[in-house]
Amino acid sequence: MTHITAIRAAAARLAGHALRTPLLESPFLNDIAGRRVLVKAECLQRTGSFKFRGAWSALTVLPDGTRGVLAYSSGNHAQGVALAGKLLGIPTVIVMPADAPALKLANTRALGAEVVTYDRPGGEDRETIGAALAEDRGLILVRPYDDPMVIAGQGTVGLEIAEQARDAGIDAADVVVCCGGGGLTAGIALALEAEAPQMRVRTAEPEGFDDVARSLRAGSRQTNAAMSGSICDAIVTPSPGEITFPIMRRLCGPGLVVSDREALHAVGLAALRLKILAEPGGAVSLAAALWRGDALRDGPVIAVVTGGNADPETVSRALALI
Repeated sequence: MTHITAIRAAAARLAGHALRTPLLESPFLNDIAGRRVLVKAECLQRTGSFKFRGAWSALTVLPDGTRGVLAYSSGNHAQGVALAGKLLGIPTVIVMPADAPALKLANTRALGAEVVTYDRPGGEDRETIGAALAEDRGLILVRPYDDPMVIAGQGTVGLEIAEQARDAGIDAADVVVCCGGGGLTAGIALALEAEAPQMRVRTAEPEGFDDVARSLRAGSRQTNAAMSGSICDAIVTPSPGEITFPIMRRLCGPGLVVSDREALHAVGLAALRLKILAEPGGAVSLAAALWRGDALRDGPVIAVVTGGNADPETVSRALALI
């Protein structure tokens, strides 16, 4: 189980390797939301998403003699593990959906990983494929969210939010986090529980893939009916994690849900008003902060923009909405 001690230890291992990403604010976005909106820009992290934190945290505690690691991912965890492995001299094999954005597939290969693709729309199961490969080759599986050391690494985002928010004069806020399996959400929630207990984490997901919001309402893990069909590919997962869900259930408020169009609109606004590039799955938090204010507590809101690995066509579509 991940605790604040593990998150602080991960922060020490990440020092000098991960970037301390900024907390940004725009008066134009504040006007849209009718409140202060601060954006934690993890799209500026190494490999373009927060995933490098968890990957580095996990790979730096591997036992001596590790032959290599295996991960499965739609792209951002893939790139985080690939870069961490490259920097640490650890071979990496990544199982990715064949329909993942071309940019993410290309970047993962460019970082030195071996990429094995699978048919996500056809129902092939990445966990089954990954487990078989790991066993056959003697690789250690680094899960994208259900891994205590990955959660600890992602929790370092929460440590930074607590400190940066205090510097911005904020000690209480809803912190909206784009949520797939819940590794980042759980890590941030644990960090804030210790460092900023008046902040409450809220999950954000796209319509039709809101398994976390439904799970939080039901009190048990729910599953999505489909595994593709949203522009928010980075956070399309089957269900909340076995490790992450109990943490989210204990610490998070009700989940928020936005449309693909709202996520795309948020990508455009982030580019225009904050000068950052977000991908749709990494911008659902900003969309929720801007257009789901009636479901948020009064006062400022902090949105974690989790990734920026968007292809040019998506960016063009987003800017066309502005």
